[in-house]
Amino acid sequence: MFEKLVKEAQELIGPEQNTINYLVSLNQLINQKLRYQIRMEHGVQAVEESLSMLSGSCRDFAWLFVQLLRRLGLAARFVSGYLIQLKGDQKALDGPSGPDQDFTDLHAWTEIYVPGAGWIGLDSTSGLFAGEGHIPLACTPDFQSAAPISGLAEPCKTEFHFDNRVTRLEEKPRVTKPYTEEQWQRIVHVGKQVDQDLLNNDVRLTMGGEPTFVAIDNVEAAEWNSAADGAHKRSLANDLLYRLRDHFGKGTLIQVGQGKWYPGEPLPRWKLACIWRKDSESIWQNDELLADPSKHYGYGMNEARKFANKLSEFLRIDASLVQPAYEDPFFFVWEESKVPINIDPLDLDLADSLERQKLSELLQKGLNNPTAFVLPLQWDSKAKSWQSCSWEFRRKQLFLVPGNSPAGLRLPLDSIANLEEENTDVPPEKSPFAPDASLPAIAEMKARVYTSSKASETIFKTTLIVECREEKLFVFLPPIPYIEQFLELVVWLEQAASDLGLKIIVEGYDPPSDNRINKFQITPDPGVIEVNIHPASSWQELMRNYQILYDEAKASRLSTEKFYLDGRHTGTGGANHVTIGGAKPADSPLLRRPDLLKSMITYWQHHPSLSYLFSTQFIGPTSQAPRVDEGRNEILYELELAFQQIPDMQENEVPYWLVDRIFRNLLVDVTGNTHRAEFCIDKLYSPETQSGRLGILEFRGFEMPPHYQMCMVQFLLIRALISWFWREPYNHKLVRWGTSLHDRFLLPHYCQKDLSDVIADLQKAGYAFSLSWFDPFFAFRFPFLGELQVDDIHVELKMGIEPWHVLGEEVSSGGTARFVDSSLERLQVKIKGLTDSRYILLCNGFRIPLKSTGVQGEYVTGIRYKAWKPPSSLHPTIEVDTPLIIDLYDTWSKKSIGACQYHVAHPGGRNYQTFPVNSYEAEARRVSRFFDYGHTIEIAEPTVQNAISVGRFISKITGSNEYHESDQEFSPEFPNTMDLRMLSKRKNSK
Repeated sequence: MFEKLVKEAQELIGPEQNTINYLVSLNQLINQKLRYQIRMEHGVQAVEESLSMLSGSCRDFAWLFVQLLRRLGLAARFVSGYLIQLKGDQKALDGPSGPDQDFTDLHAWTEIYVPGAGWIGLDSTSGLFAGEGHIPLACTPDFQSAAPISGLAEPCKTEFHFDNRVTRLEEKPRVTKPYTEEQWQRIVHVGKQVDQDLLNNDVRLTMGGEPTFVAIDNVEAAEWNSAADGAHKRSLANDLLYRLRDHFGKGTLIQVGQGKWYPGEPLPRWKLACIWRKDSESIWQNDELLADPSKHYGYGMNEARKFANKLSEFLRIDASLVQPAYEDPFFFVWEESKVPINIDPLDLDLADSLERQKLSELLQKGLNNPTAFVLPLQWDSKAKSWQSCSWEFRRKQLFLVPGNSPAGLRLPLDSIANLEEENTDVPPEKSPFAPDASLPAIAEMKARVYTSSKASETIFKTTLIVECREEKLFVFLPPIPYIEQFLELVVWLEQAASDLGLKIIVEGYDPPSDNRINKFQITPDPGVIEVNIHPASSWQELMRNYQILYDEAKASRLSTEKFYLDGRHTGTGGANHVTIGGAKPADSPLLRRPDLLKSMITYWQHHPSLSYLFSTQFIGPTSQAPRVDEGRNEILYELELAFQQIPDMQENEVPYWLVDRIFRNLLVDVTGNTHRAEFCIDKLYSPETQSGRLGILEFRGFEMPPHYQMCMVQFLLIRALISWFWREPYNHKLVRWGTSLHDRFLLPHYCQKDLSDVIADLQKAGYAFSLSWFDPFFAFRFPFLGELQVDDIHVELKMGIEPWHVLGEEVSSGGTARFVDSSLERLQVKIKGLTDSRYILLCNGFRIPLKSTGVQGEYVTGIRYKAWKPPSSLHPTIEVDTPLIIDLYDTWSKKSIGACQYHVAHPGGRNYQTFPVNSYEAEARRVSRFFDYGHTIEIAEPTVQNAISVGRFISKITGSNEYHESDQEFSPEFPNTMDLRMLSKRKNSK
C-alpha cells in the first residue's frame, strides 16, 4: 500500500511542476488519503496501519508524510509542538471560518528541507503549510525522540494534569478589527452624546456618503482597475442592489437609469436606483413583477406590443397612438457593406467593436421588425389626465438614431414636426423649498378616473417606450416634472404587468427630486462600484445603514480593500465622499448658518492631518480633492475677505443664493472646477438647477476605509466638529503654511502630532475623543515598513505620503492625455535613544539630517527617493535610489554598527505577475522587502545563517565601504525631508 502511495506521489511530478506546487500537491495527497480522528492511545501508527485504516491522528499523518518524503529522496523530519488557532476577526466567505474561540492544543506536523529555503513546515492534517500558529517543541528524525519523557516508573498514586491555554498579551489595531469592544462602546457613547447635542441645539443635520467597493474575485480585470464598466461589475452591483433593497425600503421601485458619460467612453454608464417613500407607503407592491436584469425571460416584441397597448388602455389613451420604432435600414446596410469579406456579419463576436456587435444582432433579428413601441406621453395639468399626440415623419416610419443605447436615448427628436417655442407648455420644476403635501396612496391613485383623451393638437416630445432587449422587457419612462404623476404612472405600469403576467424592468429618466422620496443608487466608476447611500438623520441610523452596507457588500463578494503587486495594502482606489445637509434643503445647517461652513474651512486649513490622514493616495493641487491652500497663492487672502461677509450665530440672515456666490469661486481646484475641491458646494445652492439647490456640502477628501467602524469614526469626527462649531464659531486667521505643508504633514509623526491637537480641542469642547481611535488610520495610511534595534537605539521606518506630479500632455490613442508621476516616494525614519554627538544616520552612504521631536534622544526625518523608472517621469535622467540602506554610523569607531535595507519591489529583482490572493500573501510580500541587516559601511559577511530567514533573495549592494565627512547641502524649503535625487550627481561621481 505504501508503494502505491509512492507511485501516486511520483505521478504528481509534471513537466512544468515547481518545488512549491509539488509540496502543496504532496501535502494535499496525504490530507485527502486519511481521515482525521482523535486517538488517546500512545505511540504512532505504522505506515501500513495508517494506510489500511485510512485514518489517524495528527502524529500519524506527520509520520506517514515523513516516510513518503524520504522515500522520494527528500530530507524530512518529525515535529511535535503546539498549534495555536485564534478566533478570526471576520467570518470567511469561502470555507470554514476557524474556531469560535482562541484555541491551543498539542500537535504534530512534518518539515522538509529545501536547499536555499531551509526547513519548511507542512501540516498534512489540514493540508496547509505550517504558519505562525505552529509552535515547535521538538524536531527529530524519529517520532520516538520527540517524547518529552522516557523511561520507567514504579506504580504510584500521583495524578497528572495539564492545561493548554492561549492569552493575547497585546493586540495592535488592524483593519479587520480596528477597535476593542471597550473602545467601540466608548465611540458609540460619544456618538450618542454628540447626537443629543445636535438635537438640543436644533442643528437638523443629516449625513450620507458615496462609499466605493471592489471585487474580491477577478481582481486583475480592467473593470476593477481602470475601466468604468464590465459584465462582472454589473452582476455584483445588481446582486448588491437587491440585498440592500430588503433592508432599506418598503414597497420600493427598482429603476435602471443612465449614469455619467465621460469623453472617450463608447456608451454612457449605467445607474441602478432603489426608490421608496418616506411615509412608509408603497411605490411598487409586487416585487415578483420587477424583472431581474441578470436573467432572461424569453420575451419578444409581441409582449412589448401587448404591454404598450394595455398601458394605453389604463391611461385612457387611444392605442392607435402607439407607434413602432425601427432601426434605420439604410445605415446598417451601409455598415454591412464595410464588413471585411472574410468575416461573416451574422457571427456575434464579443471581441468585435460595439457597432459590429449591434449589426450582427440586427441582421439576425431582421431589420424589418420593430425594435420598440413608442407612446408620446405627458401629464395634462388642466384636464388632470394623461395625454398623447401623433408623431409624423418625412420617412413615414419612426427610425431610431443608430447606436447601442436604449431606444429612449435614440429618438429622432429633430425629425418630429417642428415644435414652436411659444406653444410649448413646460411646467416649472417644484422648488425643494416649497411646502410638501402628503402623497396619495396606491389605492387612491387607482381609484382616480381619467377622461378619455384624444390626440393632442400640440406636439410634444416626451414619450414612454416599451422595448424588448436580451429577452427582457424594458419600460423607458419620460421626464415627469412632479413626483405625484411619476408615482401614478408607476402604479399603472405595475397594473399592466400584473394583468399580462409579465416581468418588466423600469428604466429611463429619474423621478423628480422631492423631499418626500428617498433613494440609494449604485453606479460604476473606474475600477470600483460606487454606492450613493441615502442620508441618515441620527447616529444610530447612520451606524445601521453602514453596517448593513458593508455586510451585504461582503456577502455580494465585494471588498473595501485591495493589494498592489508588491503587497502594499490600499483602499478600493475610490473615495468615500461624506455629505452633510438637512432632511429638507431649508433645514440644511449650512444654509441656515453659513458661519458653520466658514468654521469648517478654517479648521481644516489649520489642521492638515484632517486632509491627509483620511485621503486617497493621490493628493496635491491636481488631485480629486485639493485643499484650499494647495491651489492659487492668493486664495487664502481672498477667503479671508469672503469670511468677512458671513456673520456669526445669525440664523437665516444671509440669503441662500448669497452663500453660494460668496464661496463658489473660491472652493475650486487650480482649473476652476467646483466639483473637484475638498469642500464641494455644487449641491449647496446653485441657482442654475433644482438639483443643485439641495443644501448639501460634500467632503471629498475621504478614502474608503476598510472597516465600517473606521468609517463611523470618520463620521463621528465630522459630527462632533459641527456640533462644536454650531455652539462656538471657529474664527481665526488662515495659516500660510508654505512648503511646510507637504514637508511636515506628509510624515506620520507630524500628522499624528497635529491630530492630537484636534483631539484636545474636541475634549475641551466636551467630547471624550481618544487619539488611539485613529491608530488604525495611521497604520493604514502610513504602513510600518520595518525596525532596527541596536543596543538602546531604535530605528523605525514608516511609509510617508508623496504627492503625484501631473506631467505634460502626451499623445495617446484617444487624443492627448496627462499622466502622473508616481515614481517618487517618501518614507519616515524615526530614531530613539540616539546620542547625537556620537552617532549619525546614513541613507545609501549620505548623512540624514535628523530633526529633534522635542523628546530627549528622539529624532525624525523624511526621505524622498525615486522608487522606479517609468518611461515618462518628472526627471527621466535621474536613476532610481533603491534599495535604501539605512546605517547607524559610529563616528568614534568609524564604522556602521547596525543597518537595514528596504526594497520597493521584490528584493531579487523579480516582478510579480499576479496580485496577492489574500492579505497573508500580501503581508509576505511586504515583509520580504525589508531586511534588518546589510551594512554599506565596513560590510561584514555573517558567519552563521539564521534558519528563520527562509528564501530571501538579496540584491547586490554597490555601496562605499567607508564614510567621509562632507558638507551636504539640503533645501531650506524642505528642512524636514532629505531628497536623494538632489544627491544623484554626487552619488554617480563616487
